[in-house]
Amino acid sequence: MTEQAAGSRRRRTAKPADTDRLLTEISAAGPPAQGAGGLLPPRAKAAGTLRRIQEEAVRQFAARGYHAVSVRDLASGVGIHPSSIYSHVPAKADLLAELLRLGHAEHRDRLRQALLECGADPGDQIAALTRAHVRMHAEYPLLARVSNRELGALEGAARDEVTGIRLESERLFMDVINRGQQLGDFSAEVDPLIGVAAIGAMGIRVAEWWNPELGITIDDLAAQYAGLARNMLRR
Repeated sequence: MTEQAAGSRRRRTAKPADTDRLLTEISAAGPPAQGAGGLLPPRAKAAGTLRRIQEEAVRQFAARGYHAVSVRDLASGVGIHPSSIYSHVPAKADLLAELLRLGHAEHRDRLRQALLECGADPGDQIAALTRAHVRMHAEYPLLARVSNRELGALEGAARDEVTGIRLESERLFMDVINRGQQLGDFSAEVDPLIGVAAIGAMGIRVAEWWNPELGITIDDLAAQYAGLARNMLRR
C-alpha cells in the first residue's frame, strides 16, 4: 500500500473515540426511557400520590406509549391498588391531558421568555428560540417524548387546548422567520413552514438521542443547534 493510499484510508476511518460516541448515541435512541434529565418541570404542582402517578405515567408513556400502558400498570409502578388511581385522576385520558398541558405550556413559555430576553435581530431571535427549544427537550426528555408522540391520543376539548398551545409556540418561530425574510436577513427561498418544521424536528429529536455520557453539555448542545438553525435560514 502506498503512503498516499494509507493516508487516504486513515482519513476515511472514524477515530475510535468518535465511534464510541456514535455507539452511545445509537444505544440511547429508541423507545426505552433514558435516565437523562428531569421528569416534570417546576410548574407541575401536584404532590404526594398524584405526583407519583404523574411521574410514573411519564416514565411508562415515554417507554411504551400511552395506549400500551394500562391503569393497572401505572398502579403497579406506584405501588397502589388500581382502583386507587381514580381517587386522584378521573381517567387515564385526563392524566395524559394534564401531562401534555404541562409539557406544551412549559415549552411555549420558555420560547416566550427567550424572545423577551433577546434583541430585535431576527438571527439572534431564531437562535434564542432554538436554544430554548433544545434545552426543553434535553432537560425533560421523557415529558418531551410524551408531549410530541401522544398528541394524537387526546380527544375533544383537551386536544383543542393542547393544540392551541402548540400553535402558539410554532407561531413564535414562524413570525420571526417571516420578519427575517421581510428584512432580507433570511433567504426568501426557504418556505417558512418548512423552516419551522425543520427547526422543530431538530429539537424534538434531542429527546431521543442526547445523553450526558456523550460528553456534550446542554449549553453546548443548545448553542450548536442555534447556530445550525441560524445558518439554515441565512441568505
